[in-house]
Amino acid sequence: MFDLISFVARFYMAYIWIVAGLFKIFESKMEMAQAIQAYDIFTNDFAYGLAHLIGPLELAGGLFLLFGVFLRNSALVGNVVLVLFVIGIAQAWARGIELNCGCFSAESAAMNYPLQYAQTIGRDLFYIALMTWTMYRPFTKWSVWP
Repeated sequence: MFDLISFVARFYMAYIWIVAGLFKIFESKMEMAQAIQAYDIFTNDFAYGLAHLIGPLELAGGLFLLFGVFLRNSALVGNVVLVLFVIGIAQAWARGIELNCGCFSAESAAMNYPLQYAQTIGRDLFYIALMTWTMYRPFTKWSVWP
C-alpha cells in the first residue's frame, strides 16, 4: 500500500510540475511578470526575473521527479517552492488583494477568474503532503539516480 502512495505522489507531482512549468515557459514573460506583480511583494524588475525562472524551475523539478533524479532533494526543493506559493497567496488574502490565479499560466490570471484563496491553499497543502511523502518514502523504482 505504501508503495502505491509513493508511486502516486512521485508521478502525480511530476505531472503537476511539468504541466505548470510548460504553461509558464510558453507564456508571455510580460504577462507572467504582471501576474507576479499582482501579489504586491516584488519590484517590477524582480517580478520580471521571476517570470523567467519559475517555468524552467517547475519543469526541471517535474522532470527530476519523473526520471527519479535526486528524489528526496527534488521533493525538498518542490516543498520550498510550494511553501513560498502558499505564503504569497496567504499574504495577499490577508491584505485583501484580489488575485486571479496565474497558477498554471498568466492567461488564467488574465481571464478574470478570482482566486479561491482557501481552495488554492488547500490544494497546495495537499501537494506539500505529497512532496513530503516523497521526501521520506520515495518511489525509487525506475529511478535514474534516486
